[in-house]
Amino acid sequence: QVELVESGGGSVQAGGSLKLSCTGSGSAFSSTTCGMGWYRQAPGKEREWISSISSGGTRTYEDSVKGRFTISQDNVKNTVYLQMNKLQTEDTAVYYCAAKRRSWNWGPCDPTAMYWGKGAQVIVSS
Repeated sequence: QVELVESGGGSVQAGGSLKLSCTGSGSAFSSTTCGMGWYRQAPGKEREWISSISSGGTRTYEDSVKGRFTISQDNVKNTVYLQMNKLQTEDTAVYYCAAKRRSWNWGPCDPTAMYWGKGAQVIVSS
């Protein structure tokens, strides 16, 4: 079984920075996952994707966080990070770590299947 655990959330003033971490565990983590990413859900809104990183290191970002957020990973530690700079009040949300699942061990990625963390609260005050 794969488990994702986020850490690093908290409260910060607008313009400040926070760094989120997410570590994957479980004997099947490497063989059943193929890339990680971050989503967030603001109060009263749907969960939205904000950034992904492939197992090969390719990074993608949602437009509103480009230039402010940086995703990175440590494959040895099965950990993905999200450095968030120039935070805005609109960034207030619960941030979820996600890992894409493979269709079978070491198989192709299934873009519709994900493992999810439980979320980390980020509050940005003005």
